[in-house]
Amino acid sequence: MAATLEAGVPAGALWGLVQDFVVGQQEGPADQVAADVKSGSYTVLQVVEALGSSLENPEPRTRARGIQLLSQVLLQCHSVLLEKEVVHLILFYENRLKDHHLVTPSVLQGLRALSQCVALPPGLAVSVLKAIFQEVHVQSLLQVDRHTVYSIITNFMQTREEELKGLGADFTFGFIQVMDGEKDPRNLLVAFRIVHDLISREYSLGPFVEELFEVTSCYFPIDFTPPPNDPHGIQREDLILSLRVVLASTPQFAEFLLPLLIEKVDSEILSAKLDSLQTLNACCAVYGQKELKDFLPGLWASIRREVFQTASEQVEAEGLAALHSLTACLSRSVLRADAEDLLDSFLSNILQDCRHHLCEPDMKLVWPSAKLLQAAAGASARACGHITGDVLPLLLEQFHKHSQSNQRRTILEMTLGFLKLQQKWHYEDKDERPLSGFKDQLCSLVFLALTDSSAQLQLVGIRALTALGAQPDFLASDDLEQAVGHLYRLSFLEEDSQSCGVAALEASGVLATLHPAAFSNHLVPKLAEELHRGLSALAGGDGSPQRPQNLRCLQVLSAVSTHPSIVKETLPLLLEHLWRMNKGNVVSGSSDIIAVCQSLQRVAEKCQQDPESCWFFHQTAIPCLFALAVQASMSEKEPSILGEVLLEDEVLAAMVSVIGTATTHLSPELAAQSVARIVSLFLDGNTSFLPENSFPSRFQPFQEGSSSQRRLVALLMAFVCSLPQNVEIPQLDKLMRELLELSCCHRCPFSATAAAKCFAGLLNKHPAGQQLDEFVQLAVDAVEAGLGSGPTRHQAFTLLLWVTKALVLRYHPRNSSLTARLMGLLSDPELGPAAADGFSLLMSDCTDVLTRAAHAEVRIMFRQRFFTDNVPALVQGFHAAPQHVKPNYLKGLSHVLHRLPKPVLLPELPTLLSLLLEALSCSDSVVQLSTLSCLQPLLLDAPQVMSLHVDTLVTKFLNLSSSSSMGVRIAALQCMHALTRLPAPVLLPYKPHVIRALAKPLDDKKRLVRKEAVSARGEWFLLGSPGS
Repeated sequence: MAATLEAGVPAGALWGLVQDFVVGQQEGPADQVAADVKSGSYTVLQVVEALGSSLENPEPRTRARGIQLLSQVLLQCHSVLLEKEVVHLILFYENRLKDHHLVTPSVLQGLRALSQCVALPPGLAVSVLKAIFQEVHVQSLLQVDRHTVYSIITNFMQTREEELKGLGADFTFGFIQVMDGEKDPRNLLVAFRIVHDLISREYSLGPFVEELFEVTSCYFPIDFTPPPNDPHGIQREDLILSLRVVLASTPQFAEFLLPLLIEKVDSEILSAKLDSLQTLNACCAVYGQKELKDFLPGLWASIRREVFQTASEQVEAEGLAALHSLTACLSRSVLRADAEDLLDSFLSNILQDCRHHLCEPDMKLVWPSAKLLQAAAGASARACGHITGDVLPLLLEQFHKHSQSNQRRTILEMTLGFLKLQQKWHYEDKDERPLSGFKDQLCSLVFLALTDSSAQLQLVGIRALTALGAQPDFLASDDLEQAVGHLYRLSFLEEDSQSCGVAALEASGVLATLHPAAFSNHLVPKLAEELHRGLSALAGGDGSPQRPQNLRCLQVLSAVSTHPSIVKETLPLLLEHLWRMNKGNVVSGSSDIIAVCQSLQRVAEKCQQDPESCWFFHQTAIPCLFALAVQASMSEKEPSILGEVLLEDEVLAAMVSVIGTATTHLSPELAAQSVARIVSLFLDGNTSFLPENSFPSRFQPFQEGSSSQRRLVALLMAFVCSLPQNVEIPQLDKLMRELLELSCCHRCPFSATAAAKCFAGLLNKHPAGQQLDEFVQLAVDAVEAGLGSGPTRHQAFTLLLWVTKALVLRYHPRNSSLTARLMGLLSDPELGPAAADGFSLLMSDCTDVLTRAAHAEVRIMFRQRFFTDNVPALVQGFHAAPQHVKPNYLKGLSHVLHRLPKPVLLPELPTLLSLLLEALSCSDSVVQLSTLSCLQPLLLDAPQVMSLHVDTLVTKFLNLSSSSSMGVRIAALQCMHALTRLPAPVLLPYKPHVIRALAKPLDDKKRLVRKEAVSARGEWFLLGSPGS
């Protein structure tokens, strides 16, 4: 090992560093020596020579210290070692394994470093491991040293696999000796990984399969509770999963593992049952019939008992999953011609034990039996055919044998479970399907259920009909016609059977996708006739009884519009219904038009998934809606009921939803075609693309005179603000200026607000650049001009609010100056309260404009940025404001905090809490409700901070529980409930007073308030009791 120091090398310096480390017990010299070796000042062999006296010292601790220095240097410098150096070092360290036990940990550290060397010559890995297996009693070492041994083995397995495999089973036996008796979870995770690699990389196990199983299975099931504040973060689940991967990694363990699993499933320990069933589930992925054959009766008996008798839903679920996996395993195993068919015999045993329970629909074992059968049937097409062919005739017989509705419902629900399983498998030949021989009986049974007087049985019948309809080519045309008839009838049931009506609508939507022709031929004509009859009744003045029928017709039409071919029939029908209402003047209120618009919107939502349907809806419905609206806006000289109704705020809002939904999913090419027409309609009055466009006058919504026409700017907003960002809008400059001018018009607040929102929506999507800056400056100038004294102040404020939101969402540089202007208005006598409410608009999500769904530019974490940029100014403004203005600042702050994500708010809570508590004293119920909504989650997430203010919190919450606002009373009581999550010692002094005070809201006139009072008072009663 010795090497002569080269001339010029500062040997004294190296010797001094060695002495400082070995004798002086200093740690720093090791890093210095390693750095010098890396830089080339010394070689590793020169370090060994400098350590000579220490390594030969008769005192074991001194020798250990010397080897420790060398090992620490190697750990940092192993990548620069030469092959000859590695050979000498390996021989040196192997020899030192025979030294005193105090030296062993440092030797192992050195070997760990050498195991990472790229320059390790062939054969040395085997030599090192043999030396460790022979010379080191691993389990007598400390945890960290045992971990070092596992690391050496892992390193060699990663880099010297073929060499280690040359050891044959000796390597496996050596590792078994190393691992035997390991208890530390940190080491076990590594050891389990090594065992898995031994198996998965096909190392020779030789005659030691059982020993390897024993050395790992002794930990099953894992019983480990991590200590509190464990810095290593090892959880019980980590160990469970690591061990499961080992146990389920090879069929060679089957003969030892399966009896162990049966034993643990039969134990009384819940965790052992779960772990065993989950492990069995994992094993089935690698086992075959050969491994399972001798244990199938025992496994089935254990699973059956757990499902039949367990009180734990989790154990039941795992038992069913294990049965499913067992059946799947038996189904996929390759059979020899002369081999016993284990799948058939296994399924026969299951049927024998479960089948007779299906004849007792009132007994408790009927559902466990059905679940077991369905778990097995769902494992493979073969198992499904075997079990379904045996069970279905029995269930069909039992349905007719029992006459009570609840018994029939149970039987039909079981049948439904088997029907759903058929959808998992594809059969080339229709005659191979398990259901093929039972079609007529099943249809008869389902139709019988649909005509039963029991709503619950009808509900199951609807689900069963959906399952039958989902079977490819199963129902004949006559069956489909009957099915459609039943669904039509059920959709129009009275209010007391509303749940059946809703279920029938959902089933119609599903089946219409699969069988569009049946619904087109048999349902849509009936609905058209029903709508026509309803209009006739309305025109005759006898429409009240018919109105609910009409509403349900519209719902059914939208529900079945799930296929492009049906949409081409239902959409014209809905639009024709609107036109007939217009021509017949048979509208008595806005609800009729809103109902049609809601149906149109649902159809539009369904069309979004299909580009062809989306474009068809857009080019069919949008011109029609615009034509109706334009016609209504021109009926000022000859007013009609429909004209007045169409221009109401609620109706226009419903039309906005339809137009927005129909536009968001347009392709850019098609959107460009449409936008040219719509913009030309509003700017140039071009109505040529509208149906029935012989209007009495010109359409000029941006001109002075017609307030009715101006209201339709809301429809323009819905269209242009829902377009993708890359769609170019023609005449944009002119359009923006017209919108800006209209937004400051005080004579029609609705139109002004719609124009402001439209302007903001376009501003938000506009690409950055000079034109955007010009538009922003135009808006700022208009706002400043309008905010002066005069009738336009409120409209200018609305414009400021929407432009600010548009810029805040995209984090435009000008958003800060506009937000500061908004804050300045908090002190305005006229606009102050509205400015405070404006912060709610800035922080909340809109529904009609500036939404992600409508392709608005919404930067991530815009709320967090707004909070960081503006809350300090809000707080500062609050402290400087006069007393009568402070509520406005509190209201604005409360709105911002209410919408803020909790992770952002919690760190700022100590500085803001005093303001939130002061906001509770504000007389404005909106401020109170917003603040309470903000405080409730904080009571759960920041109990330590909130505990410091418990006296104030209790007093204010109790005071607000008597508020005149029901919403505030409910929120205050919810906060009283949340208070009980604070540390009990802090709350106990208030317990008697709170319980007495909460007696009053128990007599509140509102049921929802009484409900919250009961819940809160119950928690305060339990406060401090054992287990609370």
